[in-house]
Amino acid sequence: MGPPPTETARLVIPSDPHRVTEADEFLELALRKHGVPDSIVTDLAIVTTELVNNAIMHGNRQNIDKMVTLTVQFSGDIVEIRVADQSDDGPFDPSTLPDPLAEENLLKEVGRGVFIVRSLMDEVTFEKGPTGGTVVVVRKSVKSE
Repeated sequence: MGPPPTETARLVIPSDPHRVTEADEFLELALRKHGVPDSIVTDLAIVTTELVNNAIMHGNRQNIDKMVTLTVQFSGDIVEIRVADQSDDGPFDPSTLPDPLAEENLLKEVGRGVFIVRSLMDEVTFEKGPTGGTVVVVRKSVKSE
């Protein structure tokens, strides 16, 4: 039999915050096409919005000449989403983030994104992109409950 076939969809957008909705629509269309349950679509949409926004704002610093690549890959019951930026700073190190649950950080409005992403996904990794920058890879089981 072998492993289940994989299917990949890819979107490349410039680092313009107004293009985040395009990434959301692209993701939702890909997930619905595969019959992903609504609750999981919601979680993946929250995560993808956060990651694409971070890639635009922090990775590429809104330089519209730098692209953000969103890749959605289905393999069996697992969906893998990759968000890649073209940052000149090398890969992002999440260990540099302050703990959002520490008392001194509880009321801060920033710094929760990676925490939320990790809480909603089965697996989260940060990798160096092929040309530098960061590729954030998240995986989630999309089996119906």
